Amino acid sequence: MVAVDELSFLIIVALATLAGLITTFLAPRLAIPVVVIELALGIAVGPQVLDVAQLDDFTRFFGTLGLGMLFFFAGYEIDFARIRGRPLALAGLAWAVSLALAYGVGGVLALAGVVISLLYTGSALATTAIGTLIPILRDAGEVRTRFGGYLLAAGALGEFGPIVLITLVLAGGQPLHEAAILAAFVAVAVLTGIFAVRSTTRGWPLLERTFEASSQVAVRLAVLLVFGLVALASELGLDLLLGGFVAGLITRQALAAREVPVFDSKITAIGYGFLIPFFFVTSGMAFDGEALVSSASALLKLPLFLALFLLVRGLPALLLYRRELPARRDRGALAFYCSTQLPLVVAITTLAVDQGDMRASTSAALVGAAMLSTLVFPLVAMALRRPALA
Repeated sequence: MVAVDELSFLIIVALATLAGLITTFLAPRLAIPVVVIELALGIAVGPQVLDVAQLDDFTRFFGTLGLGMLFFFAGYEIDFARIRGRPLALAGLAWAVSLALAYGVGGVLALAGVVISLLYTGSALATTAIGTLIPILRDAGEVRTRFGGYLLAAGALGEFGPIVLITLVLAGGQPLHEAAILAAFVAVAVLTGIFAVRSTTRGWPLLERTFEASSQVAVRLAVLLVFGLVALASELGLDLLLGGFVAGLITRQALAAREVPVFDSKITAIGYGFLIPFFFVTSGMAFDGEALVSSASALLKLPLFLALFLLVRGLPALLLYRRELPARRDRGALAFYCSTQLPLVVAITTLAVDQGDMRASTSAALVGAAMLSTLVFPLVAMALRRPALA
């Protein structure tokens, strides 16, 4: 039996509800992303501040489910019909430039003794939190715009690329062995995708009839796909983020060109209404604030990493999209959105600390900078884009 701290579980659920209420109240005046409030509330009730709620295996499990759902939506929002061609090519080039910049900066920091591993630090700098940005982009009306297409492509590469890096390089195994496992997972995912697309095409009328029925077959199939691929990835020794991301891609392709507002609303309610807030609140509770304030040098790393996020991910966006986004404000908005980071930074730093390749103070500074990027950068980007959306 797993011991359950019912009070802590209730507090986490209450905080998720409170975060939603605060965001709704502030929305007309200040559009603060709800994930920032969830993180802040998690820090406040966690062991290093008020200490009124603790993490246990049960709450960590739900946090993991929330992380899987977060990456499901990152994959689900990627419509290849919209981003293929120039958006995807530019996104690949921009991420390659970002990776080169990140490893170059990581090498300099390692030589200076600021960090231990250029590989882990550089990989953390080269990510993008497109899953975190999806609700922000939806609320701002950006998902269906031309700008949104370029951003979704850039975000997809900024998440999928680092996930592959985690799988092949950072996990500490043998690269050839990991590559073979990854190829096997991809093969299973492709076969699953083909089956899902064909089954959905043939059985669409049946699935559609369940949208308002108690059976909810379409939603149950989507949830089964998410956690099935997450479990498969975990069993194969791959990162669970890959399973959630691929499940989202498969679901999007299975739906093809169909617009299904009812399905979207139901799967969004499960993800953003319950599981995903669990991940952010528990991430706030697990944040190691003591390591961050342990020394002046540790505290100075936070603004340094925040600036490096903008350099590594933002600079390529400013330089490479001049033809596609001639307005400087649009390129600036793209740069700030691409520089927003969090879930993968948490995943990479956790792995690095566990393997002894990153100090706790560096991990706390990177995660703290990622939290700040989630708070500040989308607000700046939305302000830059406001005239274009008016």
